[in-house]
Amino acid sequence: MSLHHFLFSFLLLTFSAASTSVATKTPVSSPKEQTLNTQDAQYFNPKLPPRVLSTSKKFEGSSNLVDLRYHMGPVLSSAPINIYLIWYGRWSAPQKQLIKDFITSISPSAAPSPSVSEWWKTVSLYTDQTGANVSRSLVIAKEHTDTRYSHGTHLTRLSIQEVIATAVKSAPFPVDHRNGIYLILTSHDVTVQDFCRAVCGFHYFTFPSMVGYTLPYAWIGNSGKQCPEVCAYPFAVPGYMGGGGPGALSPPNGDVGLDGMISVIAHELAELSTNPLVNAWYAGEDPTAPTEIGDLCEGLYGTGGGGGYIGQVMRDRKGRTYNVNGNNGRKFMVQWVWSPVLKACAGPNALD
Repeated sequence: MSLHHFLFSFLLLTFSAASTSVATKTPVSSPKEQTLNTQDAQYFNPKLPPRVLSTSKKFEGSSNLVDLRYHMGPVLSSAPINIYLIWYGRWSAPQKQLIKDFITSISPSAAPSPSVSEWWKTVSLYTDQTGANVSRSLVIAKEHTDTRYSHGTHLTRLSIQEVIATAVKSAPFPVDHRNGIYLILTSHDVTVQDFCRAVCGFHYFTFPSMVGYTLPYAWIGNSGKQCPEVCAYPFAVPGYMGGGGPGALSPPNGDVGLDGMISVIAHELAELSTNPLVNAWYAGEDPTAPTEIGDLCEGLYGTGGGGGYIGQVMRDRKGRTYNVNGNNGRKFMVQWVWSPVLKACAGPNALD
């Protein structure tokens, strides 16, 4: 999403068909879930409590009331889309590898279905005014690590742009106007303006006065130590629930903060690719607060979501929850996105 958000929450409207709503781990024996067994995994649809914060743009299932329109701006159609990764703060090698495995899974791969690359197919349905589709191919072009916290351990929206400027001016990164995404990931000990209170991540573009160029970028923070019940939901639950409600879902890679972060990264990459300069695909009349393709499906992970259910997702034999497969045997849990063809939220793990 753009300038002001990854807003989280619960729906204001309810429509029939598949829908939204975030999840938390419900024990296998709980009556508050719907289950379907297959040979390799158990599909289940847990019913969960609401998040701590609730202001949402989500729509359950499909609706003719969703006026997602094209505003004649560019999409990221050149292949490949180059991801320039900025690791801000201290990141371990396994943490970096997990996130990179997700990003590299977006391009067409041999990962079993339902896969991350199949999830991205919905994103690639969006076109620009020439009919060119969002690219199916993403690569990690370069990486830059800032373990010295060169702009401090608290970042504002403007100082995030200064982090990008430092990376560009010190020449680890080229200036890539055409098909570059500058992705800033902050470690668990970095606080960011509005993080946990109003956003889990956001995307926008840099100001020439700050960076020297107009470059699409996204920021996402690791909420594992700061607000997992907000930004890593459904892998953490609100503290007010104590022991009286459903537990958190088990993260597919065993890291609540990073597994939660990956769905936010997916959300932001999908929206940035279809609305990089905030003048392409969005609903609403205000380009500074657009409703984008991830916003419309926030909290929906599978068929049959809505009314407190997150949709049919999978649980492996170790109890880990996921809805897509990635490279190197990885499993991930990522939210669905709005399909311009179906006029509904869509994902590769759909059962209908």
